[in-house]
Amino acid sequence: MKKQSAIVIMLIFIIFPLAAQKTKEALYLKNGSIIYGRLIEANETQYKFKTSDGSLFVYSIPEVEKIVNETPLFNGRKRSGIGFAIEGGLLVGAQSSQYKSPFSFNILGNVTVNTKNIIGLGSGVEFLGQPFTPLFLEYKYMLTERKTAPFIFVRGGKLFHLNGDSQKNDYVYSQYNYEKSYEGGGSFTIGTGISWAKDDSETYLSFAYRNVHTSYTERYYNTQPATYKTAYNRLEIKFGLEF
Repeated sequence: MKKQSAIVIMLIFIIFPLAAQKTKEALYLKNGSIIYGRLIEANETQYKFKTSDGSLFVYSIPEVEKIVNETPLFNGRKRSGIGFAIEGGLLVGAQSSQYKSPFSFNILGNVTVNTKNIIGLGSGVEFLGQPFTPLFLEYKYMLTERKTAPFIFVRGGKLFHLNGDSQKNDYVYSQYNYEKSYEGGGSFTIGTGISWAKDDSETYLSFAYRNVHTSYTERYYNTQPATYKTAYNRLEIKFGLEF
């Protein structure tokens, strides 16, 4: 799990600079308009140009001043549409906690409505002594429409255990091989953060209060099974990249 966590963090920091350096073809018209997208065809009489939303434009050669590769100008945030985000971070606990900094990695699909409202559905993998996968809904509200904007968000969902129904314990001096069955529970997150938008992508840093519940049932030799419940109250710190 530690090796997997390190790989995920490395991927995030590799993808981020690549996305930040993305350029597009810019078609300059003689009437002063600039269109960003991709040149798909050029001949002796016209240019065919396709924008990022799939629209196809055809311009005659006399209408076009030049075509160059450059980073598009950005005047505000996305007003509406579908997005995709990846994020990773830690669930930081007290020094006396058994698991001081469990790792969390999530993938989200979302929809932006009227710039400031973002509704998402996410999942991923988290390690709280045992590996779990979360499934949650998120509502995020952007406080401004600027490129650098603070936000607040809330998430609710549930964790599901990944390693099957049961496993043997690790007690060195135990006379018996007791089995433990792990289960996930409810998960709630509320927090704030700041987002930096650039072109059609953005990065963000968030800080939140996270409440998570898990449990396990241990089957002792010749006795009734006993169930133990755990509640985690953590500071969640995450870095994310959204497209």
